[in-house]
Amino acid sequence: MTDTMMLLMEILVSGLLVLAGVFGLVGSLGLLKLPDLMTRLHAPTKATTLGVGGALIASMLYFGVFMDQFSFHELMITLFLFLTAPISANLIAKAHVLREEQPEKLPPTGAACGWATFDETADPSRPPEA
Repeated sequence: MTDTMMLLMEILVSGLLVLAGVFGLVGSLGLLKLPDLMTRLHAPTKATTLGVGGALIASMLYFGVFMDQFSFHELMITLFLFLTAPISANLIAKAHVLREEQPEKLPPTGAACGWATFDETADPSRPPEA
């Protein structure tokens, strides 16, 4: 590989690591500062998916380019993380909504229909609750 190509790969790996760190920091701050479970759930899910995923992709690039080793384990961890983090967050959110059992206290959906979890449509003549 030429020196220019090595420099570009170093910049790409460094950029992915910085991006992963920023997502991790923002996700941690969101977990601490957001007011309730439904809003707090969003921040660490994004931090996990994009932050840890970015670090794993940077690691795969580093070892693949600079050490001439392909890491199948890191690829599998990344795929597992990208698939399971959003699904687990969705399941936690649905469990929270069902546990509350008070659809009128939930924020409005912004559409004519209500929350799909309750399998009913909202009354379109009734104004959304704030």
